[in-house]
Amino acid sequence: MRTYKLIIAYDGTRYQGWQRQGNTDRTIQGLLERVIGEQTGYTVEINGSGRTDAGVHAKGQTASIVLAGQPEDGFFTERVNRFLPEDIRILDARLVKNGFHARKSAVGKVYEYHIDTGEKPDVFTRRYCCHFPGELDLGRMREAAGYLTGTHEFQAYTDKRDENSTRRTIYDIMVSGQGGRVTVVYKGSGFLYHMVRILTGTLLEAGTHQRTAKSVRDALRSKDREQAGFLAPARGLFLKEVWYR
Repeated sequence: MRTYKLIIAYDGTRYQGWQRQGNTDRTIQGLLERVIGEQTGYTVEINGSGRTDAGVHAKGQTASIVLAGQPEDGFFTERVNRFLPEDIRILDARLVKNGFHARKSAVGKVYEYHIDTGEKPDVFTRRYCCHFPGELDLGRMREAAGYLTGTHEFQAYTDKRDENSTRRTIYDIMVSGQGGRVTVVYKGSGFLYHMVRILTGTLLEAGTHQRTAKSVRDALRSKDREQAGFLAPARGLFLKEVWYR
């Protein structure tokens, strides 16, 4: 048995998220398992570093898969890619030690969120940006982001009520903008269900002076979802990178 680590990019627009589902074949995991299984001749299971929601994209999703034998060179990046839809690509594949698991072995992740502040959505990037017209106070957004970095209970920043633990560490949140585009980059140990999108909605509310920067800290302390911001649209979110030791 051989374990392979895959780096995968996908445009999530047409898909119902990463995780395979019984009621649809429009998932990234499901499509990869079907195509790889057709090429190996037996059923396979691919494990991602985490689930991305419907409509969320990835520049560097990491996955692990165990194959019964050693495939030929270029099996994943050439042969499998030939049969995948054009909006899913395996960028890299390498043999790793048995026991590696894309989710369980991960120690951190980087997400990007892209915002278009123009009056009208840009024709060419509208699938990959949240259209949020108007001027954003980036200084206020950065101030609010400062209260979110560090290790906290992020219960107020998830839409899942039955998480075993909501304790996470955010190493850095970087807010940058130029020419009607704003990008927020999140680096952390891991993120809860909807967490990055809720954090983004909260920062956008701070950037439009709908809330004070300190209110994001108050939401953390309250552990009340109602005290945090709105759920930003999925289309602006990208999983950029997954870290391993």
